[in-house]
Amino acid sequence: MVHLNVNKVRKDFPMLATATPQGKSLAYLDNAASTQKPRAVLEAIEGLYTGYYSNVGRGSYWPATRASQAFEYARERLAGFIHAASAKEVVFTAGATDGINKVMQSFLRPKLQPGDNVVISEQEHHANLIPWQQACRAVGAELRVVRLLSTGDLDQEHYDSLLDDRTALVALTAVSNTLGVVNPVKEMVTAAHQHGIRVLIDAAQHVGHSPTDVQAWDADFVVFSGHKMYGPTGIGVLYGKAELLRETPPMAFGGGAIRDVGFQETLFADIPHKHEPGTPNLEGAVGLAAAIEYLQGLGMRQIHEHTEHLTQYAVMRIEGQEGASILGNPKLRAPVVSFTVEGAHPHDIAGFLAEEGIAIRAGHHCTQPLMDQLGVPGTARVSFGMYNVKEEIDLLMDVLKEVHAFFA
Repeated sequence: MVHLNVNKVRKDFPMLATATPQGKSLAYLDNAASTQKPRAVLEAIEGLYTGYYSNVGRGSYWPATRASQAFEYARERLAGFIHAASAKEVVFTAGATDGINKVMQSFLRPKLQPGDNVVISEQEHHANLIPWQQACRAVGAELRVVRLLSTGDLDQEHYDSLLDDRTALVALTAVSNTLGVVNPVKEMVTAAHQHGIRVLIDAAQHVGHSPTDVQAWDADFVVFSGHKMYGPTGIGVLYGKAELLRETPPMAFGGGAIRDVGFQETLFADIPHKHEPGTPNLEGAVGLAAAIEYLQGLGMRQIHEHTEHLTQYAVMRIEGQEGASILGNPKLRAPVVSFTVEGAHPHDIAGFLAEEGIAIRAGHHCTQPLMDQLGVPGTARVSFGMYNVKEEIDLLMDVLKEVHAFFA
């Protein structure tokens, strides 16, 4: 296998060449929160605004037709990237959170009844918890939560025990944004489908560093965000099986999603446009298409191999640091490592590191119930992207030694 040329990759990301206010080189280790953008994405967005900007689907003049073509081209690239059966199964959203809320409001709420239940897990980001929690509270349904094993992996036996003929939906993350656990998506979808239960997968932490095949997963809905896969903010994707998107009422209402309108009745367009009213985020779609082309040019397996090696190295180094403890020891770990340092609050750790130009995340990572289960107020978290190198981890460890010495 051809390995990733990381030194060449780093030159494609202008942000990595900037200096911090302290005059330090930036070591960006917060990729689970968001990723930096390659020149290809920046140039694609600039090319849109300087070369062919117009609203899409609204005119027959040249910039309008070119813009519309670019928008649908982005949809085609996304469909191929996640191995969807058709581009019609790709709905553009404002992000993963928006996609989850759309499924909750339009697919789940109309059929959710008192006594039904929705199954999630203790790993879930607030975005894949609160919408289902509120939907259940509104109608008197039950929110069931799959517990974790001591490793951080999902308890498969407990998961199976929660599924029954009153389960309206299963909503699970593909990768824990806090513990880095890679979940057995295919197996969990299969178990739910044996009960006739539909499944939504939050793949926000998966698509940017691992090959993604929604047909192999057989998930009914999959959501993810562009900004976590080297694309722009404000753009995301809701994948849905074509038959489900067709039977689901429009997820919002307005122009552009219609076939015919009268004062008393509206006939809606076919999927996916049925679920995309209003002026779309053309900039986001164009930038995301460029990000996908960039990722595919490097090779998703090469990116996965590189971030996997970085993660293994980081785990080894942190485990060897006096006073440091890693949370979770999963069977499979994505490029996310959460840890604590004896005597130091996570925010103090992040502050020490920031002074040396090292960007990490500290807090509960939008998984506050998980923190409660683990008995900690929060953690420090490092997460790796295609442009990170071992030298940044070595620098991280040098500062963590200082943190331990100061607080111990």
